[in-house]
Amino acid sequence: MSGVRKKIKGSAAALPQVRGSLHRGLAQDIGARILNGEFAPGTLLPNEAEWCESFGVSRTAVREAIKMLMAKGLIQSRPKIGSRVLPRAQWNLLDRDVLRWYCAAANPVHFLVHMQQVREILEPETAALAAANRTADQLMEIEAAFQQMAEAKTLSAWNDADVLFHQAILLAAGNELLAPLGLVIESALGSMFTYTASQRGDIGRTLPGHRKILLAIRARKPEAARLAVRGLLRDTRRIVQLVAASRKRPTTRRPVAAA
Repeated sequence: MSGVRKKIKGSAAALPQVRGSLHRGLAQDIGARILNGEFAPGTLLPNEAEWCESFGVSRTAVREAIKMLMAKGLIQSRPKIGSRVLPRAQWNLLDRDVLRWYCAAANPVHFLVHMQQVREILEPETAALAAANRTADQLMEIEAAFQQMAEAKTLSAWNDADVLFHQAILLAAGNELLAPLGLVIESALGSMFTYTASQRGDIGRTLPGHRKILLAIRARKPEAARLAVRGLLRDTRRIVQLVAASRKRPTTRRPVAAA
């Protein structure tokens, strides 16, 4: 592990505008830098005095920010040593803030592949549970989100409704341990839907696939719901594979014409 303490550049005006307090903005700035690799695992972070001088904040704000990052598993702080970035395996990527920073900083292909894997593990069985356990009110929430998708005129409106659709299914599954997970991965789903929908070029193209999921849940047919989700995910997987292949493909240079 590197023990080199990295210098920082920044100012109070550069801190992210985060609702709540100054220390949350500082924590977001440091956390984002860790996620994007500026502060690699093993690196010693600047000390309190350096953060204070660079950003014009108090020691109290710095200490509270460090406490937040420790709670999220990103750093370890020890007296007389300082704060050191922990190995990636110890980062709490299921923390909502950390996941949001991860979505923004991660390599697009790496993020898409891993998010697709999570969806294929989670969503078919979640939809099957929703078909078996949903209440009338929960079905109404799924239908309302589907209607918003059908009426969406912009990519942003489509993605917002798409996230609501999948969250409503997660809540309808009736498993109390699944519900918080849906709230956590909200930003990750939104990022993925934005990317895949923009690649498809037609925001409403997967509406029939979503309708099949809705109809299966409405009819209380778990196996049909499971198969409908797998069909929808096959489309997303194809896009992810195309994106991954395009990133691996070497670029060809045109020959330079002789002067």
